[in-house]
Amino acid sequence: MTEDHTPPESKLTQTKQRWAREGRFLTGKIARPDDQRLPPGQHLTQDWPVLDLGITPDIPRERWRLDVYGAVETPLFWDFAQFSTQPQSTFISDIHCVTTWSRYDNQWEGLSTRALLDACQPKPEARFVVLESHDGYTTNLSLEDFAAEDALLAHSWQGSPIERDHGGPVRVIVPHLYFWKSAKWLQRIQFVTDDKPGYWEIRGYHNRGDPWQEQRYSDD
Repeated sequence: MTEDHTPPESKLTQTKQRWAREGRFLTGKIARPDDQRLPPGQHLTQDWPVLDLGITPDIPRERWRLDVYGAVETPLFWDFAQFSTQPQSTFISDIHCVTTWSRYDNQWEGLSTRALLDACQPKPEARFVVLESHDGYTTNLSLEDFAAEDALLAHSWQGSPIERDHGGPVRVIVPHLYFWKSAKWLQRIQFVTDDKPGYWEIRGYHNRGDPWQEQRYSDD
């Protein structure tokens, strides 16, 4: 008689199985050859230009907090030490800004959004995410875009803590969309059932922002 070492099903494994059946978190990401790596209308830069709303919050790691709430089974309220104890990932990805510049091969370290989803467990009715920043900025994402395989809450860039000008101590990175969707100075993540356009979306930017489709403005 063989001993069965299969672990019992948890609520989380059952949820993941349901997501798989529903095809959730499949972003349709396609590996592109080098000659198709740069989206249309973009030009390469070696710099990392600073773009914001004119406010640069100063939040030391010791004072940083993250609230994850809304349509989730397990709301999260982390300080930076608690955030740092979560499983960390390193990804290399490109930046594509709606202002037409792109920067290749950025190394990010932080908590993957998929690991965050494991921790908070979105409810079945959750369909969108609203990112809220310390400068009052907001932006919206579908749950599928937020859960892209290389999306993360990043605290480090190129091996060093992300500088204040670029959204440190923690910012969101969603590489397959224009960079305005990657909110700086992250403060709160709200899971919602209905879409809530953010700061730029209500001012005429496209609701999704796919660089390869040149989804810059609402009529694109």
